[in-house]
Amino acid sequence: MSRSKTLKAATVGVVLGLAALTACAEDQPAATDDGTGPVTVKATDSSCDLSRRDVKSGTSTFSVSNGGSKVTEFYVYAEGDRVMGEVENIGPGLKRDLIVELPTGKYHAVCKPGMVGDGIRGDLTVAGDAPAQVDEDTLLKQATESYQRYVNSQAVALEQKTTEFVDAVKAGDVAKAKALFPVSRTYWERIEPVAESFGDLDPKIDARVNDVEPGTEWTGYHRIEQALWEKNSTAGMAKYADQLLVDVKTVVAKAKVVKLNPLQLANGAKELLDEVATGKITGEEDRYSHTDLWDFQANVEGSQAAIQALRPALQKRDAALVSALDTNFKAVFAAVDKYREGDGFKPYNVTDAEKKQLGQVVDGLAEPVSKVAAVIAKK
Repeated sequence: MSRSKTLKAATVGVVLGLAALTACAEDQPAATDDGTGPVTVKATDSSCDLSRRDVKSGTSTFSVSNGGSKVTEFYVYAEGDRVMGEVENIGPGLKRDLIVELPTGKYHAVCKPGMVGDGIRGDLTVAGDAPAQVDEDTLLKQATESYQRYVNSQAVALEQKTTEFVDAVKAGDVAKAKALFPVSRTYWERIEPVAESFGDLDPKIDARVNDVEPGTEWTGYHRIEQALWEKNSTAGMAKYADQLLVDVKTVVAKAKVVKLNPLQLANGAKELLDEVATGKITGEEDRYSHTDLWDFQANVEGSQAAIQALRPALQKRDAALVSALDTNFKAVFAAVDKYREGDGFKPYNVTDAEKKQLGQVVDGLAEPVSKVAAVIAKK
């Protein structure tokens, strides 16, 4: 996510290999390098130091190491805290790379020790006149256009189904609201990396109770979920339902016009599997309704949609990787299909052994997906 979603569990399944960008505190002296190669990022619990704060436009690699005691994450924000690139769940002693395309402009590089709060912020300047990948490669241009159509279709459905969900909540129809809760969230989960890029809208819509920072009111899907399943009531939920619809409509409007680049598709596919590994398999995401398998399936579908958009370019660059992706996507869907019930899924009340099995198939998919960005970045 991701986002301002804070303190996700970083245990079950996979923490994907492609990740993080660079950050530094304003008062932290930057290391020096010769201006070529990856930007190195040294993160601790109290600092975030990058080897340089000026990079050339185009594709850059950022290599992040966590020398602290807390799990950390890294973001590159454009104006308005729009996420251009991110990496999450970098455990102590671990190192991750993120490959990202950045056009000329001013950015903020942000480290978040403990994956909480506004983080340690520093400036990042991108200069130069490198052409965008989509301007040089027809297949990549077609990929972004294809994925944009997918995002638009999911955004339309998200607004429609969330409107139905909100109407049911406001009418006091608990049974209908419960039925619509996982359906409306399906469209959100498929395009979550795009939705998460719009600053604080993601936590307003999708935060769990333990994600909410002190002094901030808990709102969104999960606030209503708690009332529906713990109290079997919609009492007092009308204001949260109204706000949810306003926030969803804002995300939908932004998602329809946002311009994406091929590496955002590749990294988004990875981020969606991160969502599965850190929220869905553990059962933390929909802890009251136990509808996690709906979200699980939607995350994997969204990841596959990004990969499929990139497929022609991937096939040209690395046909073996495409084959591995196909095989492992099929394995994940087959594993989830075991839990189907009617048009949806059984409640997610599975054993630890079953969680482990699901984690293993997600691990198997995560490995080839983590290679996509590097393949796409090749000239």
